[in-house]
Parts: sequence; C-alpha cells; structure tokens
Amino acid sequence: MEHKNSERFLIAFNRIDKSLMKITGLPNHFSFSKKIDRAKSQHALVAHYEDDLREFGSLRNAIVHNRTGFDYAIAEPHDDVVKLIENIDERLSNPVTVKDLFSGKVHIVQADESLATGLRLVRKWKINQLPIYKKGQFIGLITADGIMNWLADQETDCISREIPTLLDVYNHEKRKKTYRFVKSSMSVYEAEGFFRKSIVSGKRLQALLITEQGGKDEKLIGIITPLDLLKIDE
Repeated sequence: MEHKNSERFLIAFNRIDKSLMKITGLPNHFSFSKKIDRAKSQHALVAHYEDDLREFGSLRNAIVHNRTGFDYAIAEPHDDVVKLIENIDERLSNPVTVKDLFSGKVHIVQADESLATGLRLVRKWKINQLPIYKKGQFIGLITADGIMNWLADQETDCISREIPTLLDVYNHEKRKKTYRFVKSSMSVYEAEGFFRKSIVSGKRLQALLITEQGGKDEKLIGIITPLDLLKIDE
C-alpha cells in the first residue's frame, strides 16, 4: 500500500523532531521551533536547513490540526517537499562520519627532519598542514604561515647555509593551537560546525585531526581542512 504524501511527511517530521531532541537535550514538550533555535548553533545541517525546517513546522501544524477525518488531510505536501524532508531526516538520523570521508594515509613529519623534507611533502601532496611528532608524541601543526614566519625571521645570507629542522620551523608558529582532535564517529556536519565556531570566536582552526576516540596519543587516521569541507558542498 502506497502512503500518502501527508503520511510520509509526518513520519519524517516526527523523526526529525526526535533527532532535534537528541541534539539539544530538550524534552518533548518544547516546541519544534524552540528545538530548531537551540540545535542550529550545535549542528551545521540544522543551521543550513533552518528556514525549510520552520516551514515544515507550519505545514505539520496545518496537516495535524485541520484534519477532518482519519483518511483526509487538508494539506497534501508536494512530492519535492516530501523528498526534501525525508532527505533531511536521513542525514540527521544516519549522518556521514568524518571517518567515512576523510580517513586515509596522513602525511606526518618528525621534529628532527629537515625543512626540505617537509617542503617535498607539501609540493608532492598539495597539503598546507603538517602534523609534527617527536619520539612518537604529537607536538603540533606546521602551517604555511609558520614556514613564512620562519623565513621572515631569518637573515638573508644565512638561509642557504643553515639546514633547519621542522621543529625550528614549528617554533615560529604564532598560534600553536590551530587544530583540534576529533573522534572518527563524529558527523561531517559537526566537523563543519567546529570550523564555523572557530571563525566566530576569532581563533580559526586550520585542521581537525581524526583519531578513533579523539585522543592525541592515538594513531592519526585522517585530517580535515576547511577547504576539504568546501569541496564536499560543491
């Protein structure tokens, strides 16, 4: 038996309502609109579809409160509306994780390796961030800004004679905490939210570093930059 659009819409709406409660921790008696208000600052997908979700709330009220019988709804949503709300429901209920999209070989460097080694990685793999380790312990992130700062601080006639280590370069990073470790099960939308919040706070993140449980002493299994997320949205 084929379900009516109104039935499919209400099923998806109720599932989204439960997802919003899970995101916000708000109890069921709070209005759908209040849940959106709270969730949009915590979840990038909710923020992206805020206007659509609010319209869904109004449409849901029209369907539910104006029924004239069990088999009759005063408003039957268009196919496109049903497809959109079901798509949002699916993405909230079964979000794509950072591990799904960004796990793979991560190019790391050692503190005692030369700057030339790091630059070869940058050139070959077209990357702008290099996680640096010393004796198996994570130290921080070498960025393009750090390399430029190192160059700017050198005497011109010394650059060709000295062979700097990557630790020398890292010590010229003006902001050391430009990264955050995240667990592999985090949704892509939560990851996007971290970057957004960092911009608002004025402490912009250069990268999110993925480990299984989000600990810096675990094996690094992936890295995400703001540019990576922009490519997904294209």
